[in-house]
Order: sequence, then structure tokens, then C-alpha cells
Amino acid sequence: MAQSSHRDDFFQTTAALDEQKRKDVKSQNINGNPIRLQSKILAVAADPLSTGSVYVAQSGGTVRKVILETGETAALFKGPTAPVTSICFSPNGRLLFAGCWDKTVWSWDVESKEPKLRYEGHTDFVRSVISTRLQGQDVLVSGGADAQLIVFDIATGQRLAVMKGHAKGIQDLALDPVSLDSDSPELIVFSAGSDRQIRQFDLSTGSKDLTGTEALLAHDTNVHKLFFDRDADLWTASADKTSKCLVREDGWKPNLTLTHPDYVRDVVVYEQGGWVVTACRDEEVRVWNRSTGQLYHTFSGHYEEVTGLVLLGSTVVSVSIDATIRQWSLKPDELEIAVAKAKKNNEEDEEEQQNPGTMLTEEEERELAELMAED
Repeated sequence: MAQSSHRDDFFQTTAALDEQKRKDVKSQNINGNPIRLQSKILAVAADPLSTGSVYVAQSGGTVRKVILETGETAALFKGPTAPVTSICFSPNGRLLFAGCWDKTVWSWDVESKEPKLRYEGHTDFVRSVISTRLQGQDVLVSGGADAQLIVFDIATGQRLAVMKGHAKGIQDLALDPVSLDSDSPELIVFSAGSDRQIRQFDLSTGSKDLTGTEALLAHDTNVHKLFFDRDADLWTASADKTSKCLVREDGWKPNLTLTHPDYVRDVVVYEQGGWVVTACRDEEVRVWNRSTGQLYHTFSGHYEEVTGLVLLGSTVVSVSIDATIRQWSLKPDELEIAVAKAKKNNEEDEEEQQNPGTMLTEEEERELAELMAED
């Protein structure tokens, strides 16, 4: 076993030390033009009022608005003393909401950054928050590790409904885009759970205690994320190391499965390019051909688990436990350049593995040649 006199190395295995060294080296890369923050990033959301910035939820208890071009922090929302897990905005974009480990949902005025109401009712971590309009009223829907969905009146903080059905904690919420149509008599929210279930709840019923419809069981374990594409089909990200497309017109049966080497944490669909982009616990952001399910490219740069993705035009923004925000272009020419660069790097790595040895500078090679000539 390797020995070290460094106090941080005490009681660590050789494998742990090697892994830390690997991450230290990888942390110096500039792939994806990293914006480096001070604490772990647990979620990301697009700025509803500007395409040039994002909001990130941090483990230090803050929500930060970051300008992508400069990396500058444009606004900082404070209050929580526990990690912030999820963020969303009110239907008019003027209020910011954050689900927190302290079992509440925080809110701020976006313009003034002043704290507003706190929404209480969960008995465990709040993991997901979304907002919508329900019968002319702005409502907030939260999902918690306590397996409950709670609907709040945004204006007053009053609990309008408590929805139950999951056996374990809720990981994510997504509004059914079809039910958002003004002609629909229902307003459906889909929920993903740690019990591997995907459930549907009708917000329009106004019941205080609802049991969802029959659960969808498309995965073997936790479902981390849900994403509806333009066709209103449902994409999932799961701890069973797969992302799937569940087809609405086929009773939500999967017609495509994207297999990963580790937990899948998030998924988005870039309609214009025909790509599916996934975030994985193995530090990678992957681009898949939506039609064939073939892996097209892997964006490498993060050196810890990737926790979230958001699409801004033709750019996918990723965030990670490594406290960085990175940007990856999906424009055809720039994506082609990225693929070619990755191929070249892989070929160089393979060549180095086949021909191991010390890399010498030109001067060192000349000196070595002179010594060998003298011999």
C-alpha cells in the first residue's frame, strides 16, 4: 500500500488516493468553458427572462443567477442554511422558488432578491418544485422525500391539496403538456419516485388526499428525472443506468432504451438536431441519436457526478457536484469538431498505452542521442 506523510492521506486506501489524484488532474481541464463556483451544484434552471443566464441550486443553501458569457454572478438569493435541491419560477417569472433539505420551499422576489413566503407541510426533504395556473390561480407543487405532493396557493402559502400514492420519496415532477391545453378538463402532473414508480395526479380535482392512477413501471429502481418532448412523449432518467422514451400513444411503453455505465441523473431532448442528451453519475454528458439510440458523442469535462442539464437554444448547460457550470454546443459544425477532437485524443491515448515510455523534449532527445553516440 502506498504510504504518505500528508495528514489528509491518513486512513485512505491506495485506490482512494489514486482516485483523488485523478480528479485533481482532471479538475484543471477547461472543456465546456467551466464557470467555477464555491459549493456543489444540485440543480439548474433556465432564466425565464433571459437566454444568457441560468439559475443554480447549491449545497451551501443559496440560489445563484449566473451570466454564462462572463461567469459573473448577477444575483444571489440567500436564506436557507441547508442544501437547495430544486428550483422553479412562478408562472409570470417574478417569483423564484427553491426546494430545500429543511423540508420547506423558499421563495424570493426575482427583481429585489427579497425573501417572500416559505411553504411548509413536508416532513422530509423537498426534492422537486414546479408551478402552474390552476383554475385562474397560481399554484406551487412540491414533491418530497416523504412521498407526498403538496399543492400550495402561491399568493397565501395555503395548502390546497396533499397527494399520496408513492411508497417512497419523490424525485421529480413534470406537468403533462397535453393537459396544459386550455381545452383539457384535467391538469396532470407526473411524479417520479424512489420506489421506481411514475405516477399521475390530477391537480384540477381539488381533493385533499388523492391516490394516483396505476403507476408506470418502466425501470428497475429510482427514477431521477422526467422530460416531455415536443410530441408529448415522456423521457426518463433512472438509477438502473438507463434513460427511456415512453410513448404516449402506446400506453407509455418504452420504444427506446439508452444504456449507461452508471446512474442517469437527467435527460433533455434537442428537437432541432434530433439529439437526446443525458447526464450521468460517471461525470459524462452524452449525446445520443434520437432515431437510432446510438451514442454519437461524449462530452468530458466534469470530474464529479453531473447533476443537471438545461437546454438554451442549441447549447446544453450541465452542472455538477464538482461546483462547475459547463456549456456544450449542439450546432452541427461545432458538434462535428468536438467529435473529431475526441477521436484524435482517443487515438493518442491508445498509442501512448501501446508505446509506454517517458516523453522527452527535443533537447532531451538530442542529449540522449549524443550520450548513446559516445557509448
